[in-house]
Amino acid sequence: MPYWASVRVSEVNMRAGPGEDYQILWVYKRPMLPLKVLRIKEGWRLVRDPDGAQGWVLARFLSRKAGGFVQGKDPADMREKGSSDARLLWRLAPGVVGELGDCANNWCEFTVGPRKGFVPQARLWGAGQP
Repeated sequence: MPYWASVRVSEVNMRAGPGEDYQILWVYKRPMLPLKVLRIKEGWRLVRDPDGAQGWVLARFLSRKAGGFVQGKDPADMREKGSSDARLLWRLAPGVVGELGDCANNWCEFTVGPRKGFVPQARLWGAGQP
């Protein structure tokens, strides 16, 4: 504990407590959105999202598949290789969510739909140690 998980469904509720009777705080509609799992309780997970919101999510709606969230105020460069002098492929807007691959030398493989490349690890929430 903690560990990274990602949203595996098209819609999931974050609740104030570990039960369906608790108030819904947020509704997430972004598959692969990374969440930091902080605690486990009987089929529920206490999670933190990229904006710092915390609440409880049913574990069955989470996946251990690694997701990444582009953080920061400016677009992040997606490059052909894990190097700042590699060919620029795309610029990813803050808030873009994708599948996170292996990370090495401060760069991570990142897939957004059909687009694949490398993004600086520091720009991806969900990469590295939780």
